[in-house]
Amino acid sequence: MLTPMQKRTAQAIVNIFETSSVLGDYGSVTLIKGDPGHLTFGRSQTTLASGNLHELIQRYCNNPGARFGHRLAEYLDRIGARDLTLDHDRHLHNILRASADDAVMRETQDLFFDQVYWQRAENAAEELHITTPLGLAVVYDSTVHGSWGRIRDRVLADRGSLEAVGEQEWITAYVEAREDWLANHDNKVLHATVYRTQAFSRLIELGHWGLDLPLVVRGLEISTATLNATPPGCYDGPQPGSRPLALQTPMARGLDVRLVQLGLSAHGADIKADGLFGQTSAARLKDYQNAKGLPATGVADAALIVQLVA
Repeated sequence: MLTPMQKRTAQAIVNIFETSSVLGDYGSVTLIKGDPGHLTFGRSQTTLASGNLHELIQRYCNNPGARFGHRLAEYLDRIGARDLTLDHDRHLHNILRASADDAVMRETQDLFFDQVYWQRAENAAEELHITTPLGLAVVYDSTVHGSWGRIRDRVLADRGSLEAVGEQEWITAYVEAREDWLANHDNKVLHATVYRTQAFSRLIELGHWGLDLPLVVRGLEISTATLNATPPGCYDGPQPGSRPLALQTPMARGLDVRLVQLGLSAHGADIKADGLFGQTSAARLKDYQNAKGLPATGVADAALIVQLVA
């Protein structure tokens, strides 16, 4: 069994692979051309096509404390039907981004990804008697990204059992075989993901089988400090209406900005709800003011913010 810190470190490695963040980007919304998963969301990038996105959003909406539950519930049937037009539904994408500000969504993702990926990885590792934290991290990554069973069987056939060759040698052979599989796959999208196996090869080369902290993976520090930081891109304030919003330097950022952007998105504005009030936000706000017969100042006062956020 891994210690809680070793588990968090193993998960942090995969978070870095998935969203370039130690803690994971809970509001990440991505769409990669050619990706069979289509629309992907969250800390471990659950996908529309797999059906896991529906399961995650359903769990969130079932929580009475879910701040964005009523908004996402309107999409549940389409998500459940794996409606691929959602790949390009910008308002849904903005709701998903905003939901990461809700601690309920972050907790839902943590529990969901533990059940869907981590527990499966633990069971798979136990079957082969993999005991090292780095070995389990390798299994976990393949469980999230795909290919664990296929490459496992290939290595068992080529190199024999883990007991016969030793865990470190077997995991090293597995990482090498998986890199070859990714680099030569018919789906060229996978070719670029060899950075995952390359990162593991570097950890193996350095002997970090215990995942002792601190570590550096793909240029990012994994330490007690970074593991206990606030997740990137998540805001818990300022509250809407507590300040006017306008284009300024440095840019206004926070929960109030995100919710105003989400309100503009609900009115059809082409805007990304990233929580940063930049030139696009000011321009879309002016469009909204023009449409409502208001002075097009590009400034949102408390009254206008309440109108957009309601």
